[in-house]
Amino acid sequence: MSDSKQPIRDTEEFRDHISTVTEDGKRIFVYPKKQKGKMYWMRTVVAVLLLIAFLVGPFIKVDGRPLMLFNVLKGDFIILGVPFVTQDTFLFAVTMITSLVIIVLFTAVFGRLFCGWVCPQTIFMEHVFRRIEYAIEGDANKSRRLDKGPWTKEKIWKKGLKWTIFYIISFVIALYFLSYVIGVDSVKAFITSPVGENIGGFIGLFVFSFAFFMVFANIRDQVCTTICPYGRLQGVLLDKNSILVSYDFERGEPRGKAKKKKKKTKVETMVASSDVGVAAVQFEGDKEGDCVDCDLCVKVCPTGIDIRNGTQLECINCTLCMDACDSIMEKVKRPKGLIRYASYNSIVEHKPNQVFTTRSIAYSLVMVALLGFLGFLVAGRSTVKAYMTKARGVVYMEVDATHGKNLYNLKLTNKTRKELPVEVKLLNKKGKLEFIGLGDHLVVPPIGTKGGRLEGSVFIILDKKDIDGRVTDLELGVFLEGKQIETIETSFIGPQ
Repeated sequence: MSDSKQPIRDTEEFRDHISTVTEDGKRIFVYPKKQKGKMYWMRTVVAVLLLIAFLVGPFIKVDGRPLMLFNVLKGDFIILGVPFVTQDTFLFAVTMITSLVIIVLFTAVFGRLFCGWVCPQTIFMEHVFRRIEYAIEGDANKSRRLDKGPWTKEKIWKKGLKWTIFYIISFVIALYFLSYVIGVDSVKAFITSPVGENIGGFIGLFVFSFAFFMVFANIRDQVCTTICPYGRLQGVLLDKNSILVSYDFERGEPRGKAKKKKKKTKVETMVASSDVGVAAVQFEGDKEGDCVDCDLCVKVCPTGIDIRNGTQLECINCTLCMDACDSIMEKVKRPKGLIRYASYNSIVEHKPNQVFTTRSIAYSLVMVALLGFLGFLVAGRSTVKAYMTKARGVVYMEVDATHGKNLYNLKLTNKTRKELPVEVKLLNKKGKLEFIGLGDHLVVPPIGTKGGRLEGSVFIILDKKDIDGRVTDLELGVFLEGKQIETIETSFIGPQ
């Protein structure tokens, strides 16, 4: 801000409440005005591609198994065709930590861009349900009048039609999410079976469908402003170099209607506050800003905020205000970009956005290191995981005068989609293994068949001269096609 602009008052009163709730706690339902533009078109393309991927995903299979599966109940996970089991806990933990670092890095640089462009809530709300609502009820003003008006035949027809379509789509969404959990084949068998055979499942399906319906028919923006924790998380991740949907207060203030001449008046502008956001101040100026105070940026906002107040947790970076402002700037013959992707520092210092800062570089290095470590873990992950534990209540048993044995429980888990014939051998001692209930040859079934597990019991028989007192440490190897793929460590309990 130039020296000629002398601040008189600084207030951030708008941060004391959210735009969708009144002072007495009542909800303010948002009716965003329909808006189109370059950014909206780009978001639509992204949304269509993601919707296609979502709808096609359950039907894509690799070797007869889904491309993506998240069966939490059975511990069966497949990500991009790569199967994971519950034994990959450490790998899963590293993946979650890596994902968290990526979120932190992405948010620190680009703010809440995910919410406006990729979030399923935004995609379904803005590109599916909102379009249906516009088609049936009309634009914001017509929809507002319809809600406030009496229950006429027209209102009953329009609301009934909209809610019916909303619920049908919500039901389909619930089915698709279920397909990503148990697989599309299981969903087909489930919905074609008699209701009486799986009444609990059908009740759960309708409950989830109703939950989706309520989100898109009524809760809407409350998901973004109140329920989702990401909006609050971003507040501690942003700094003055974060690139957000921002209002150029240096160029836009003081606001005023588009006129050829205007006398000096007291107006309001935006200046830096103590945090990343900006606050309203009052000053005396002699130059009219580019903002014509049309409030169109507020009318198109799906969360009902005024972007000119600065960074707010309710902003989902949907870019509708950018398109709205550009359309007005075009009409009043002023440069576009009054509202654009920009950092606070780029606006104040009149410089390009700075992506590579010390902070973003540090996050990037951590992210690269974690991705490298994760890649190493995935590449070195064994195809079979083996567990061997001593059978409870069974002690040392004599086979004959020169041999003794212990009983163990053996579990082999297959992490692939193919049958794996394996061998288990003693490595550090000479002895014999007698498998019980596992057959002469160990064949571990693939994931999806018997949980990909082979379980049974095995006797380990040792010569008494190889028994090292009360406890003997044993090491066994699991071999696939002659190559050792897993090591088992256990102990042999000798005679008293």
